[in-house]
Amino acid sequence: MTKKTLTVRPLDERTEAPAIEKRGRGWTISDKRLDAIHDQARRNRMEPTQAQKLLGEKLVEANLGKFKMTRQQVIGSAIVDFACNPLRIVVSIDEGGDPAVTARRDKSLEAVGVKLLRFTATRVLEEPDAVVAEIVAAMKASYDERGRARKQHFQTRGAPPRREY
Repeated sequence: MTKKTLTVRPLDERTEAPAIEKRGRGWTISDKRLDAIHDQARRNRMEPTQAQKLLGEKLVEANLGKFKMTRQQVIGSAIVDFACNPLRIVVSIDEGGDPAVTARRDKSLEAVGVKLLRFTATRVLEEPDAVVAEIVAAMKASYDERGRARKQHFQTRGAPPRREY
């Protein structure tokens, strides 16, 4: 009897993100695997690390306006530490782990249009205010970029029709 081991393919073998399909809430993921990922995210929310706990508290204190950062968000087959879905920004705290898996996950997230901000756990613990300032700056930049894209879209297509009440 041979024992199967999990292997990670090198980055250059897979150049594109997985195609969005009608399975696994938009990704090619089996329901069983997706349930396991959501269970792991739930466990991570219940038992946050010191860096996650501190950054979460600092993000609550920051004035994020109408946007919020959700903890331990599942995106595809990845679990990110914090995510702002409307602005398509995710924050990941690097606390060790396999760099090949991390690089594949990061590449897959960026390929579907998600901006990834990665910080080391020691940096979050040593200078949390600077990390929050970088996150807020990225959120503002994304908001401004989306506003410009929306404005340009309406200039080329015309304004949306107004409703008469």
